[in-house]
Amino acid sequence: MTKTSPSGAPWRNFYGRRRGKGLRDSQKTYIREDLAELALPGVSWEDNPERRLLDLNARFSTRPLWLEIGFGGGEHMVHQAVSNPGAAIIGCEPYINGVAMLLGKIRKAGASNIAIHPGDARDLFDVLPKASVEKAFLLYPDPWPKKRHHRRRFVTPEHLAPLAQVLKPGAEFRIATDIPDYVRQSLEQVPRFGFDWLAEGPEDWRQPWGDWYSTRYEQKALREGRTPHYLTFRRNDEVVEC
Repeated sequence: MTKTSPSGAPWRNFYGRRRGKGLRDSQKTYIREDLAELALPGVSWEDNPERRLLDLNARFSTRPLWLEIGFGGGEHMVHQAVSNPGAAIIGCEPYINGVAMLLGKIRKAGASNIAIHPGDARDLFDVLPKASVEKAFLLYPDPWPKKRHHRRRFVTPEHLAPLAQVLKPGAEFRIATDIPDYVRQSLEQVPRFGFDWLAEGPEDWRQPWGDWYSTRYEQKALREGRTPHYLTFRRNDEVVEC
């Protein structure tokens, strides 16, 4: 029998921070005034214990759907939303301080094509229809550098199998990281779940994408002398079972 939490959700270990230093008054205002409107109803187990699939057309009409997993401070996602107004972007981020930063950026930019899940991406995978997402981003994820913690990384079967199910065949999956061992694990694991690595030469992973917007995590990596890597995968037609 699967162990469940009091809400009925399957018990999933969560590693990482949900809250940092206290929010500024302006950030508290963003959370209070903006989050409910931008959050996706029906993702949390409390709101949707039956795990009914989201009605994406009701929220996004026929816009192509993109997904950013762990959006940090939100600068890349807002850039993509403003640059691609015809797309709809869902961002997942359990760190409430990052959510508050994103909300401030959305206000400033006037982006109207973003939805937020302020929680674990695995909850969203439960309720997204299969083959509904056309592009996904995993940008500077937590590296969990100690070997005994590598199973906590996103590029593991627990995350990649459900991600593969919600991506359309032909969908693009981008990973950016400054950790060489994260690159190694990505190249070992991601192709096992129905993805093809698109690199044809070294410049394909050394140079950022043409529409790239450097994040604060990348800027920190560059200041500290670490080298960014940019991996591009494409979802193929292979059937992946969770």
